[in-house]
Amino acid sequence: MTSQSQGIHQLLQAEKRAKDKLEEAKKRKGKRLKQAKEEAMAEIDQYRMERDKEFQLRQSKIMGSQSNISEEVEEQTLQKIQEMSRSYNKYMESVLKQLLSMVCDMKPEIHINYRVTN
Repeated sequence: MTSQSQGIHQLLQAEKRAKDKLEEAKKRKGKRLKQAKEEAMAEIDQYRMERDKEFQLRQSKIMGSQSNISEEVEEQTLQKIQEMSRSYNKYMESVLKQLLSMVCDMKPEIHINYRVTN
């Protein structure tokens, strides 16, 4: 009976050691998964920062050229406005005289399609 009880006791101890090893393996697996996740997040952050820098460079190049274009457009607009203003000042008097003469100097005439019906 003692040998049986000793055998059962050994089996229980072996089962306990196996259980402890299994728990330890699970803990190591959990730590490794956590470490792998942290490494992946670090790589993702680094990649994101690189792409963001590249994006910022491209955007600054594009925006720089757009600001030059907007300055050119602004300059051309001002030139057109000045040209139109000069043209207005130059022709304003003559156009007003012509318009007033057309309105004020009326010559009554019978229309050519008018027929006298008696």
